[in-house]
Amino acid sequence: MSQTSHYYNAQDLARFGQIGEFQPTLAEKFFAYYGEVFQDGALTAKEKALIALAVAHAVQCPYCIDAYTTESYSKGWSEAQMMEAVHVAAAIRGGASLVHGVQMMNRVKDIAM
Repeated sequence: MSQTSHYYNAQDLARFGQIGEFQPTLAEKFFAYYGEVFQDGALTAKEKALIALAVAHAVQCPYCIDAYTTESYSKGWSEAQMMEAVHVAAAIRGGASLVHGVQMMNRVKDIAM
């Protein structure tokens, strides 16, 4: 078993393709789906890369952030566009937390009755 001084190892991103080692059939299906998702379709592959960058920040996946920062930049997105996408993700995360405040408000009103 390999030991590291921290949980996230940037080198592991390059090993992503090896996830099929323990379950090749499911990995093949995932990679076929994944590959198809990122092809040009109703959205371009360039647009999908920027969406993936924003989602990577929303789900806080450091591997995905690395991968889709590189992918977005290589597909021609500017630093400003990429940061704006990150801000969109932050606004959605913040709004999702805040809208749950309505649940808290409803509960307080129920308790106070």
